[in-house]
Amino acid sequence: MAVYDALGGTYGRTRRPDARIAARIHAALADAVDVIDVGAGTGSYEPPGTVLAVEPSEVMVGQRPPGTAPVVRAVAERLPVRDDAADAVMAVLTVHHWTDLETGLAELRRVARRRIVVLTWDQSIYRERFWLVREYVPQAAALDDSRAVPIERLAALLGGARQEIVPVPHDCADGFGAAYWRRPHAYLDPQVRAGISMLAQSGEDALAPGLAALADDLATGRWHERHADLLTLDAIDVGYRLLAADV
Repeated sequence: MAVYDALGGTYGRTRRPDARIAARIHAALADAVDVIDVGAGTGSYEPPGTVLAVEPSEVMVGQRPPGTAPVVRAVAERLPVRDDAADAVMAVLTVHHWTDLETGLAELRRVARRRIVVLTWDQSIYRERFWLVREYVPQAAALDDSRAVPIERLAALLGGARQEIVPVPHDCADGFGAAYWRRPHAYLDPQVRAGISMLAQSGEDALAPGLAALADDLATGRWHERHADLLTLDAIDVGYRLLAADV
């Protein structure tokens, strides 16, 4: 079973594209005429030139809006397309779910004629800068420690990739892990947590003590006192990185 067959039932409610992040992804794709989206999910960041989406989860495929690219159920490690099938291949917040990273990235390189674009995160920065995992749910960070791909390794496997910082805006529309860094109450919402794999896969029992502490700190104002500096910021760097490699 694909990961998101179990986790993705309400994904489309909280994981909507953020226009600022979309602009960065589309700029990295440059002038690609045709694009394949691997680990496509609901298709949030697919540019108009997307000719095919590859997604293993039936649950996620069922949430793709009308008018999105044609989709095939398959995995990154076995892309059902010919060599040099598209100008560019994109993979957004997905490589940590792959069962064989090297094979999956080799497949991206096989299929892309010109460019590969990957959105991911630097776990060491994420752990240090994101208050939720640092102070309240370190067990969720431990889960990602086991599967997050070091940026330098990922860049090397792509044959050399340029890195770009992707700041997270305070009102980010896409509810991924650190999206609510300035809206802490959101992490108390089960629906929000269901759309964040590190929280959903950690399990409610494991998260309960940390979430109870967060709820108490919000009720007493301790969170706002401790993180007053965050409340003045419009965006922060918590480790999200956009990699672009020419092939």
